[in-house]
Amino acid sequence: MAKTRILLSQEEIRAKVKQLSAKVSEDYKDKNPLIICVLKGAVVFLSDFIRHLTIPVEIDFMAVSSYGHSTSTSGVVRILKDLETGIENRDIIILEDIIDSGLTLGYLRENLLSRNPRSIKIVTLLDKPERRMMDIEPDYCGFCIPDEFVVGYGLDFNEKYRNLPDLCVLLEFEK
Repeated sequence: MAKTRILLSQEEIRAKVKQLSAKVSEDYKDKNPLIICVLKGAVVFLSDFIRHLTIPVEIDFMAVSSYGHSTSTSGVVRILKDLETGIENRDIIILEDIIDSGLTLGYLRENLLSRNPRSIKIVTLLDKPERRMMDIEPDYCGFCIPDEFVVGYGLDFNEKYRNLPDLCVLLEFEK
């Protein structure tokens, strides 16, 4: 196992997820949003996030890829798994683990907008604004983090490290 450095502890993450869930619950108290979890990285975040919600929600999943086996985006976005739920006239919350270049999320947002939802909001646990290549900002953001390659809490490198409870910098990629 490669060496890691903790960037955010599980306690910090837990407190922030609870805070994000409370804000979304307040903003959607009279609505029944559909949460779209972006697989695979956001599934741990989804699990914790929905347990703190105080509103009724439905969930669905999409899998998109622009990374392959690299640590940087290829710029080509592919839908690997599409929604099973129709979203026309629905309030949509895209739940994402991390936004960096914005290319994947920008593509996903445009794709979903073409399906005529009532609204789309983005919730992300992590944001790397200095990596942004596309003008896209989350509506709800847990943490802004530096431009370091992170793993843990659902985020991976070549399908490894998702199970780490903390968010860690993978030291072999540290600058």
